[in-house]
Amino acid sequence: MQQTIHERRLLLAVVAFFVLGLVGHFVRPLTPDVVKALVAQLGLHSNLGGNHFVDSRTWLSIPNAADVLSNLPFAIFGVWGLLLQANTRKASQPYVGRESFVLTLFFVGLIFTAIGSMLYHLAPSDSTLLWDRAGMAFAFAGMLGVAASERVSSASGIWLGLATLLAGAIALLVWSQTTDVLPWLTLQFGCMAMILVLAITRKHVKSLGVSLYAVVAWYALAKIFESNDHAIFEATGHWVSGHTLKHLAASLAARPVIRVLK
Repeated sequence: MQQTIHERRLLLAVVAFFVLGLVGHFVRPLTPDVVKALVAQLGLHSNLGGNHFVDSRTWLSIPNAADVLSNLPFAIFGVWGLLLQANTRKASQPYVGRESFVLTLFFVGLIFTAIGSMLYHLAPSDSTLLWDRAGMAFAFAGMLGVAASERVSSASGIWLGLATLLAGAIALLVWSQTTDVLPWLTLQFGCMAMILVLAITRKHVKSLGVSLYAVVAWYALAKIFESNDHAIFEATGHWVSGHTLKHLAASLAARPVIRVLK
């Protein structure tokens, strides 16, 4: 009964974020001009939210090499996770078997994130940004599914992962057709908010033991790096940019999931 109550609360949260993104799209869409004005009001760097990054150095004939190559850890963690998952499946680990779908979704999402982000940073533009965000949508869906499986039930993890994938597709469709980024931001930060709430919820007896606090902490650190792209580049004497560090920190959000499979 308790898990049923949690599942209902989870469903209400999903509906609330969906309504927020939908209503916001029609009432106050976040178009590029609105985003620029908001960034200026907050006193943040004017390039934040655009397709311009401070470290544009070429290395080994790769343009924007640092921002491109710093996506490799996503792919490494993704492949590593799939291999570990295959090994635990051979060992007939029952808990991992129940979470197989959301774990696969998450690790495949990490690989897609690496590919999409590399394509984007090779030639940053709105058209290539679509590939970047599509990969992220997979990773968000998998991570939220893992979080729900940890705290509520395996079934809720599966339907929440699928629902997040659908929401991601809708958000990206809206953005590509209208330039309104609000549905995408609602999806991105809504996922993290739900994971944080789930983190403070008591684990159920069949959970894998993934540290959701660590996942949220790494993601929060990544957003701090992202918002200080230029400042970090200057502070480190043009050695590394905030956006490069953002990729590395975000990829480490996969570490808590890898840890339980090891």
